[in-house]
Order: sequence, then structure tokens, then C-alpha cells
Amino acid sequence: MSEFAGLTVAVTGGASGIGLATAKAFAERGANVAVLDIAPESVPAPLFGVVADVRDRASTTAAVDAVAARFGGVDILVNNAGVSAIGTVEEQGDDDWARVLDINVTGMARATTAALPYLRASEHAAIVNLCSIAATNGLPRRALYSATKGAVMALTYAMATDHVREDIRVNAVSPGTVATPFVEKFLTQFDDPVKERAALDARQATGRMVTPEEIAGAILYLASPLSTSTTGTVLEVDGGMTHVRVRTA
Repeated sequence: MSEFAGLTVAVTGGASGIGLATAKAFAERGANVAVLDIAPESVPAPLFGVVADVRDRASTTAAVDAVAARFGGVDILVNNAGVSAIGTVEEQGDDDWARVLDINVTGMARATTAALPYLRASEHAAIVNLCSIAATNGLPRRALYSATKGAVMALTYAMATDHVREDIRVNAVSPGTVATPFVEKFLTQFDDPVKERAALDARQATGRMVTPEEIAGAILYLASPLSTSTTGTVLEVDGGMTHVRVRTA
């Protein structure tokens, strides 16, 4: 029997990409899984889809309450909902900054606030935030996105400290470039999508982008009741992009 059997997991932004891969992985390991998303209609069984907009506190709270009502509580929260932003500080306007910060950072705080009463009642409470190696690596034309992920990293450490005495573990995963539908759509903006994809693959030491399933595996490790001494950790899953330097010739 899996360590997740009988536990309830809520995944924000779980209708596609990393979130969907994570939701499916938890379900395969025996958890009750709810996907909180602005468009959860396509979520497959046995996942429980709930409409939630992390930009709105009432919507987020109502969604978490609906999950708790259906399954009897919430044990694990995966703060996955987020959006990207491409550009330098010069290219992003005030509206861009307000929107992306609201979703990527404040939205995470809203979902966590809604879940905390249920997490406090759980014997295996855990929160996993989705960060990015953009928090610690200077990536071209990712100023706004990187700023939000730097905030997520700091928020993860602060939350871990605030809630450790409540037996709520808080960690984060920092992916490298992940082969998601978002990235595929992003590549279509280039004159030569094949060449651009090859460049994204090549900048990671493993020679390929990370898969959503690999990120899901890291999230499950951090959320697992078997990982009770792991808190305040940001786990890089980036194909060696941050620390590994390989010769190309």
C-alpha cells in the first residue's frame, strides 16, 4: 500500500502540464486528488476538478472548502498555478507586473491560507510550492518571471519557518525548462521552432528538457509522509543546468 493511500491532495493549476502530471501521480499512488483550476472540465477521472481562480480569494477559499467537504479534509497542497512572462524590465509594463505577481506569488499565499485550517488537522500535512531555477539563474528576458520565482523561494523558507511547529512541512521544487504544452506553444513564436527547441534541450547538461513526470516525482518525494525531516528545502530538478558544466568538445 502506498504511503499516500487515504490522503487528500489539492493541486492548483492542475489541468495541464506539471500540475496534471502531478495530480495523476498522486492518484496512482492511492491519494484522493483534487485539481483546482480556472478550467478543470478536461480533468480525467478519478481526479476531482474544482473551479478556482487563485487571483480571487473567495474563489480559492471556496474551492479548497469544496475539496475538504468531499474528502473530509486536505493533507497536501501543491501550489502549482502560475504563468510565465517574457521580456526585460523595459518590456514589461505595470499591468504585467501586477498580474504575474498576483498569480505567481499572492495566489500561492491565497491557496495556502485557505488550506491551513485543514492542514493543521492533518497528521501528514505538507505543502509543495513550484519555484524555478529562474530564481537563482540569470535567464535572458525573464526579469518579471524570475522576480516572482525568487519571491516563491523566499516565501517557501518563510512558510516552512512559520509552520514547522504546527507539523506542516513546506518545500519547493525548482524545475529547469520543462517540456510542457506551454513550452510547445512558446516555440511556435520563433521562425525556426525546431532550432529553438534544440537550443532549450542543449542548455541542460543532460541534453534534453525535463519532463513533467520527473517534476511530479520530486513533488511526491517532498510531500511524502516518509520525508518527515525534509522541510525548508528547494529541490532543483533541472537536468544539471544550475551546477553542472560539461564540455561540448
